[in-house]
Amino acid sequence: MADKVELLHLPRSGDSSIVLSETRSILAARGRKHAASIMACKPVPKLFAGAMSGGKSDLDKQGDADEQFRRGERHYYGKSAQEDDAQAAVWFRKSGDQGNASAPVSLGFRNKDGEGVSQDYQQAAVWYRRAADQGHARAEFNLGLLYDFGLGVPQDSAQAAFWFRKAADQGHADAQYRLGEHYEKGNGVQKDYAQAAAWYRKAADQGNAVAQLNLGFLYHRGHGVPQDYAHAEIWIRKAAEQGHERAEFNLGMLYYNGQGVPQDDAQAVVWFRKAAAQGNENAIFKLRAL
Repeated sequence: MADKVELLHLPRSGDSSIVLSETRSILAARGRKHAASIMACKPVPKLFAGAMSGGKSDLDKQGDADEQFRRGERHYYGKSAQEDDAQAAVWFRKSGDQGNASAPVSLGFRNKDGEGVSQDYQQAAVWYRRAADQGHARAEFNLGLLYDFGLGVPQDSAQAAFWFRKAADQGHADAQYRLGEHYEKGNGVQKDYAQAAAWYRKAADQGNAVAQLNLGFLYHRGHGVPQDYAHAEIWIRKAAEQGHERAEFNLGMLYYNGQGVPQDDAQAVVWFRKAAAQGNENAIFKLRAL
């Protein structure tokens, strides 16, 4: 057997495709109704009461912001109305103009993804900012992402960290993970491994797989926390059991090196195969070498 070497790798930073496209990817894979959970709107079952009326309604005249928002959702999800992204955008805008806090978030998503309107990151930033200024955590998080990747606004890591913190303080798991990453890398904030570990832990406790993996790396390396292979294994396993391919590979490496677990080539192969099945090149290489 070849010498056992450490091949733990941090996930690539700056991977915007995962979060910025989460709405579109989930819609494609599971449908619009399922995507409601990430849209920061009210739960789907509560949104579709009442019938749609034709013509110029009292709704248009009175400007009921909440009902305008619900009408936009009915068009977007195709409940009690024909699925129509353009009409959804119209009603979300009416609702947002009347002060509904959730409507600007939905409009931000529509502009970001080009659903019912032309794709326009600048306009998405405008709508996210309107909702973020009202303390809407999902809007704060998404505005942070736009600053992080320079989409619709100048790239600004400090502004990204600022908005991530606002959302993270409200318990937003993805924002907590992103803020931890900024502290680990020193992007927009002073590098601070202890702060990185603290924010990763908050997100990891909510089931964020990337935060669990990164927290495991910090324990493995002793950055911001005491070096502890057993704790590294606990957190990396949590991510691996969610199907995170880099975590699967790295759990295999822990078994391969006997770090935090008894050395076990058979178990290493099990996890390498799981990661390789998802295209992890490091796992494919290790399987060929064993």
